[in-house]
Amino acid sequence: MAAGTQTTGWEGSSRRRVERFELRTPLDVTVLRSGVPDTLPGRAVDVCECGIAAMLAGELLPGEMVGIEVQLPEKSDPLRTRATVRYHDKLRYGLEFVGLSAEQQAAIRDCAKESRVGVRVSPKVAGGKAEKKKKEAEPTGGGDASSNGAPEKSPEKRRMLGWILSIILLVFAAVGAGVFWWKWNRGWEELESGLKNEQAAATEKPQAQVPAEVMEKLLIHRVEPVYPAEARRANLQGVIALDIVVGRDGSVVSMHALNGPDALVRAAMDALRWWKFEPYRVNGEPAVVETTVAVEFKR
Repeated sequence: MAAGTQTTGWEGSSRRRVERFELRTPLDVTVLRSGVPDTLPGRAVDVCECGIAAMLAGELLPGEMVGIEVQLPEKSDPLRTRATVRYHDKLRYGLEFVGLSAEQQAAIRDCAKESRVGVRVSPKVAGGKAEKKKKEAEPTGGGDASSNGAPEKSPEKRRMLGWILSIILLVFAAVGAGVFWWKWNRGWEELESGLKNEQAAATEKPQAQVPAEVMEKLLIHRVEPVYPAEARRANLQGVIALDIVVGRDGSVVSMHALNGPDALVRAAMDALRWWKFEPYRVNGEPAVVETTVAVEFKR
């Protein structure tokens, strides 16, 4: 990370438009630089329908457009969407979702309810609950404890009880910290293993050249590109052809544009990263293959 990085505030009109929920899970953030996808591993901190906070092992710049892939609890398919970098403080980033569908927003809400993740409670609400409990615990008849027939504890017994409670709390805190550390390390190991496998697939030589019409029939998830504003102003349109390599799992592991202006090429590559195919099989086994795809931009 570059030296001298300073905290950058949110660029939006509000930092808390909807309630945020805790979410501790690995995620991938991909940014296109010079037309080449650069994936940064990280871990989510909290999420809402408008954005996500995360700790990332890399540096992003405020205003950059990125791709996000994160696995929501209780969901079979990961959440894939685009976002804009709004906040940066050391390794912590705030990312605002762009073009999140109603279905994806509902998935975030359902996840929060089903998983019973903790809603961040304001001090005023928390104080009100504590005050209510305090009032319920107060004797209704007034007077001290002895007037209600309850024996008063001696100072020695109260101190002993305090020590016992403190020891119990320390034990629970130590156990909780150990479990959290173990899960954190295990999550990072799984994330790093997945990144190594993806890098290996990207460098592996394709086993076959597959016609575009054949691969089109195997396409199971397609993301349409965003027409860049600068391309609209310049009246740029046309068909962008790209050579892509599809891994054994059906994901696009590398791509190369064959024609077109940079603005349209970047938009096409940003969308292609999220395409998913059924694995192409050679002799019955999934194989790494090369094919050609076309993405059309028209006004």
